[in-house]
Amino acid sequence: AGFSTALSQTPSISSISSEGREDLQVNQLETQIWIKPDIQKTDVDFSEILNAIQEIAKDVNIFFDELEGVNSPSKDDDSLLHHGNLTSTSDDASRLEVVGEEVPDKNKTNGLYFRDGKCRIDYILVYRKSNPQTEKREVFERNIRAEGLQMEKESSLTNSDIIFVKLHAPWEVLGKYAELMNVRMPFRRKIYYLHRRYKFMNRIEKQISRFRGWLPRKPMKLDKETLPDLEENDCYTAPFSQQRIHHFIIHNKDTFFNNATRSRIVHHILQRVKYEEGKNKIGLNRLLSNGSYEAAFPLHEGSYRSKNSIKTHGAENHRHLLYECWASWGVWYKYQPLDLVRRYFGEKIGLYFAWLGWYTGMLFPAAFIGLFVFLYGVTTLNHCQVSKEVCQATDIIMCPICDKYCPFMRLSDSCIYAKVTHLFDNGATVFFAVFMAVWATVFLEFWKRRRAVIAYDWDLIDWEEEEEEIRPQFEAKYSKKERMNPISGKPEPYQAFADKCSRLIVSASGIFFMICVVIAAVFGIVIYRVVTVSTFAAFKWALIRNNSQVATTGTAVCINFCIIMLLNVLYEKVALFLTNLEQPRTESEWENSFTLKMFLFQFVNLNSSTFYIAFFLGRFTGHPGAYLRLINRWRLEECHPSGCLIDLCMQMGIIMVLKQTWNNFMELGYPLIQNWWTRRKLRQEYGTQGKTSFPQWEKDYNLQPMNAYGLFDEYLEMILQFGFTTIFVAAFPLAPLLALLNNIIEIRLDAYKFVTQWRRPLASRAKDIGIWYGILEGIGILSVITNAFVIAVTSDFIPRLVYAYKYGPCAGQGEAGQKCMVGYVNASLSVFLVSDFENRSEPTSNGSEFSGSPLKYCRYRDYRDPPHSPVPYGYTLQFWHVLAARLAFIIVFEHLVFCIKHLISYLIPDLPKDLRDRMRREKYLIQEMMYEAELERLQKERKERKKNGKSYHNEWP
Repeated sequence: AGFSTALSQTPSISSISSEGREDLQVNQLETQIWIKPDIQKTDVDFSEILNAIQEIAKDVNIFFDELEGVNSPSKDDDSLLHHGNLTSTSDDASRLEVVGEEVPDKNKTNGLYFRDGKCRIDYILVYRKSNPQTEKREVFERNIRAEGLQMEKESSLTNSDIIFVKLHAPWEVLGKYAELMNVRMPFRRKIYYLHRRYKFMNRIEKQISRFRGWLPRKPMKLDKETLPDLEENDCYTAPFSQQRIHHFIIHNKDTFFNNATRSRIVHHILQRVKYEEGKNKIGLNRLLSNGSYEAAFPLHEGSYRSKNSIKTHGAENHRHLLYECWASWGVWYKYQPLDLVRRYFGEKIGLYFAWLGWYTGMLFPAAFIGLFVFLYGVTTLNHCQVSKEVCQATDIIMCPICDKYCPFMRLSDSCIYAKVTHLFDNGATVFFAVFMAVWATVFLEFWKRRRAVIAYDWDLIDWEEEEEEIRPQFEAKYSKKERMNPISGKPEPYQAFADKCSRLIVSASGIFFMICVVIAAVFGIVIYRVVTVSTFAAFKWALIRNNSQVATTGTAVCINFCIIMLLNVLYEKVALFLTNLEQPRTESEWENSFTLKMFLFQFVNLNSSTFYIAFFLGRFTGHPGAYLRLINRWRLEECHPSGCLIDLCMQMGIIMVLKQTWNNFMELGYPLIQNWWTRRKLRQEYGTQGKTSFPQWEKDYNLQPMNAYGLFDEYLEMILQFGFTTIFVAAFPLAPLLALLNNIIEIRLDAYKFVTQWRRPLASRAKDIGIWYGILEGIGILSVITNAFVIAVTSDFIPRLVYAYKYGPCAGQGEAGQKCMVGYVNASLSVFLVSDFENRSEPTSNGSEFSGSPLKYCRYRDYRDPPHSPVPYGYTLQFWHVLAARLAFIIVFEHLVFCIKHLISYLIPDLPKDLRDRMRREKYLIQEMMYEAELERLQKERKERKKNGKSYHNEWP
C-alpha cells in the first residue's frame, strides 16, 4: 500500500526523458525513486501497470487521509501551530527538496511560496480557531488533500486566533483540471497571412510609414520598449489536453499556467469538495456562508510599490506593473493595458474596463458637439431677438408667480435667465438631440464589434459557461420535490410553476409599491417647492427675495439629492428581500433579477424629479383667477417668465455633479479610510518596520474585500450616468462633457482601488457585459422619446417656429431668421385683468411702484384670449397651432431617429470582416498544425522503433 501510494505521485513513464535520469518526488514516503531509461527497452508494458497501480493508489490515499483524520490530533490544535511560523499539515511535500535544485532565498521571504520556496501559494483560506465549525473544516481539508492539493497553515502575526490555510496545486492537479475545465493554452505562435500587394501600393505604404516616422509618437500609447512585460505572446490556443501535451509551448511548468488561471482551478476544486455527508454538503461558498471560514482569496503578486524606477530596473511583479502603467495618476491620458488587466484579474473584470474605456472614448465626439452647441449659444447670444426683447421689456409687467407675497415684476428682470436659457435652448439643440440618439446606437453597435475583437483575442469566442450549480437556498427550499435535469440527466430540486408565478407576482407588487414611494417623495418635493416659493418671496434678504424661484429650485434639488441617497439604502435592502423571495435557481439568475430591480429602483429614484420638472412643471397650473391647487390649498408652481428649461438645467447639473462626486468619494474614500485605520493600528503595535515584514497573505487579509455584488456598483454607476447623458441631453448639452471628465477620473480611481485597496478578486471568465447591454439598449430607446418631448414640450423651439412661419413678420415667406422673431415675446404673453384675482391669491402690493398708480393689467405666459373677449381667457387659435406642431414634431422626430437607428444597426455588422477572415484562417491553420504535429510525432516514434530494433508491418505512415 505504501509503494502504491508512492507510485501514485509519480508521472507516467512516457513523460520521462530518454536521456539521463529524473528525480521523482514522493510525498508520503519522503524518498526518491530513480527510474532508468533502460526500463523502456524491456518487453513489459510498465505504463499499463503504473496506470492500474495509480487507480488503486487513489483509494489507498483517501483511506490513509481518513485514518489520519481519525487518529491524528485536530488540525486546529495549538500544538501544530507556532505564532508566525510555517507548519505543514499536508503530505509534508513542502519539506522535500529536489536533488540539484536550488531555491532562491527571495521565494522563501516574499510570502508568495511555501516554506520550501518552491510551491507557490495559489489560494488562501482564513478561519478562527475559536470558531465551533471544526469538524466540517477537518473533513473539508482532508478531501482537499485527497484531490491532490498541498496545504500549509500559519497563525497570524497580529492575532493568534486567526489561521491562514495556504493551498498549492501541483502540476498533475493543474493539468487534470485544466483539461476538465477546457482551459485554452498556447500551442503555436501565430503566422499572419499577408495579401499579395502590387509594387505601387508597397511604395505608397513605405512613403506613408516614412512620413509617420517624422511625426511625434502618440502620447496615449504605452511604451512597450520600457515595459516589455506588456507584450503578449501572440499564439494560437487550444483546450489543454494531457494526451497532447507535446503540442503546447511549455518552457517552464511552474509558469505555464499563470497565477490567475491557477487560482481559478483551485477555486473550481474547492467548490466541488464535500465537507459533510449529504447531497448538498459541498463547496467553499457554503462554508463561507455558515462561518466555517472567514475569508477566501488569491494572493496579490507582491507589493505594488518599489524603491527602484520601473524604467531602469523593470517591474517587480505584475501588480507593480499595473500600478505604474494603469493605476497611477501620472498615466491618466494613456490607453489601458487591457491584456495585462485580463491576465491579472480575469476576463470579467477586463471586459468591464474595456467597456468603460470604450464608453469614455466614445464620449469625446459627444462632449465636443455638446460643447460646440453651448459655445454656439454663447456666440449668438447678442444676436438672439427673443432675449433682446425680454431684456428691453421694461414696460411689460408680469403677474405674481405665487399667492399674496410674490410681487408684480417687470419682464426685463428675467433678462439674465433668458440669456442663460439661450445657451442651452438654441438652433443647434435639435441637431444635438438627433446626434445623441444616433450616437447611442453607434456606441452600442461598435461596442459589439469591439467586444467581438476582445473575445477573439482573449479566447472567448467558443467559450460557453458551465452548467451552473443550484443555489443552496433553492435546494433547501425545494429539496423534497425533484425532477430530471434535461442537460445533466441527474435529479435536482424543482420549483412548481404556480409557486414561481405567485412569488413573481408578490415581487412585482413590491416593485410597484417602491415606485409609489418614489412618486410620494416627488410629491413631497412638489409641496416643498409650492410652499417655500412664497416664503422666499417674503424673505428679509433682498437677494433671496428677488430670486425666490431660483432659491426654491436650488434648495429643492439639494433636498431631493439627500432623499435619493437615503432611499438608495432602503432600495438595496428591499431589492435583496424581493430577489430572495423569488428563489432564483442559479447564481446568474439571482444576479440578473437583483440587477434589474436595483436599476429600476435607482433609475426611477434618480430621474423622477427630473421627469416632473421636464414634463409637468408649469403645464397644469391654470391661469390667473382660476389657478389649479393641490388639495384645494396650495397653488401649483409656475415656470419662470423665461421658461422651464432653466429649472431642468439646474436639476440635471446639480444632481449629476453631486452624484458623481459622492460616488467617487465612497468608492475610494471608504476603503482608503478603513485601510488607513488598519495600518495605523499595526504601526502602533508593531512599528513601521514590523508592517513591512508581514507576509503577503497577512497584508492582503488586511485589505478590503471586493463588493459582495461584484462589479454591480461599478456598472450601475456608469449606466445611470449613461442615462443622464442621453435621456435629457437636449436640455443640458454639457452632460457628455461632465461625463467624460468624470470617466477619465473614474478609470484611474477604479484601477487604483482594484490594485491597492482591495484583495485580489478571483479571476472569472465572461463573454460580454451581461444584462447591462439590454439595459443600455432600453435607455437608448427611451432617450429618443424623452428628447423629442423635451424639444417639443419643455423648450420654446416649437412656439418660436410656429410664430416665425405663421404669425411673425415673415409669415408665408418660408423664412425663420432672427428678423422673423420680432414681436415674439409680446405674442407669447396673454393679458389678465388684475381685478379678476381670487381673494386668496391677490397680491399684497397693487403695483403702484411701477407707474405711480395701481395696475389694471398684468401679463402671463400662455395663449389665451383677453378678459374682454366673448370667451374670456379661452384658448386662442395660436395655442392649437402650437399644440398640433408639437405633436407632429414628436411623431416625425421619433420615426426619423428610429429609422436612422435601425439603418445604422443594419449597416454595421456585429463582426468585423477582417476578424471573420482571421477566425476562418486560424481554424484552417490549427487543423493543419495539429495534423503536422501528430504526423511528426508518429514519424519520430517510427524512427525510434527502428533504432531500438522493433519494426511492425503495415505501419502508417
